[in-house]
Amino acid sequence: MQFIRAQADKVRAWIFRAAIATMLVAIVQEVAAQGPLPSGFVYLRDVDPTIAQDIRYAGRDNFVGRPLPGYGAPECILRRDVAAALKRVQAELAAAGFSLKVYDCYRPTRAVRAMAQWVNDGRSEAPTKRFFPRMPKTSLLSGYISSRSQHSTGTAIDLTLIKASAAPAVPFDPAAAYGPCTAPVAQRSPDNSLDMGTSFDCFDSASHTASRAIGAEQRRWRGVLVEAMRKQGFGNYAREWWHFSYAGSGLAWPYDFPIRAR
Repeated sequence: MQFIRAQADKVRAWIFRAAIATMLVAIVQEVAAQGPLPSGFVYLRDVDPTIAQDIRYAGRDNFVGRPLPGYGAPECILRRDVAAALKRVQAELAAAGFSLKVYDCYRPTRAVRAMAQWVNDGRSEAPTKRFFPRMPKTSLLSGYISSRSQHSTGTAIDLTLIKASAAPAVPFDPAAAYGPCTAPVAQRSPDNSLDMGTSFDCFDSASHTASRAIGAEQRRWRGVLVEAMRKQGFGNYAREWWHFSYAGSGLAWPYDFPIRAR
C-alpha cells in the first residue's frame, strides 16, 4: 500500500510540474506575441515619424549628467491613444510650418527613483548647475522632481516647438561650458527649438508657463504650444512649459519596462 501511495505521489508531482511548465510556455508565447512593448504601448516613430525626437535622459545633456536607468535607446514610447492625439497636434502645427520635438515620453520607474536619489546623493552641484542656477540641488524635490511620475504611465510627455524646416541641432559637447538654462538662447546647450525663454528641464520660476520674466515673443511661442496641445486633450503643468499630460486615457498604471531600440 505504501508503494502504491508513493507512486501516486510521484504521478501527482509530475502532473503538477507539467502543468507549471505548460503555463510558463504559454506566458512566454503571449509575451513574445506582444513584441517588445506591453499591450497598449507604441513607439511614436511608428505612429508619426515626422515628430522630432531628442530624448535627453538617454544621453548626458540632462540635470543628472548621464543616461538614466532604463533608457537603453533614445526612443519615445507612449500609450497608443496618446501617440494618436500627438499625431493630430502635429498635423495642425505642420499646416502652419511648425513641428513638435519631444524630449521625454514614457519614463521607467527605475529612472524616476534615480532622479530622486540624485537630489540627495551629496555630490557636487557644479557639473549640472546650469539646470537649476538659482536653487540648491536639495530643494528640487519641491515641485520639480518627484518620487512618482505620470511619465511612467505613458500618458505624459515633455516637448517643444521647432520650425518644420529647422536643421538638426549642433551635437551636445560634454566638455563645453554652457550657460545657465535661463541665459539667452545662444549661451545655452544646443537646441534647434523656438526660444521658449528657458531650456528644457530648467528648474526655475522663469519656466512657469505664465512667467512674466521672459519676453513677449517667448510667451507667444509658449501660448502656441499650449493651445495646440489643449485642442487635442493635453493639459499643461503650470510650473513647466514643456510638460503635458493626456486626460483621455483614464486610469493608467506606472510601468518599469526598459526602453529599447525599435
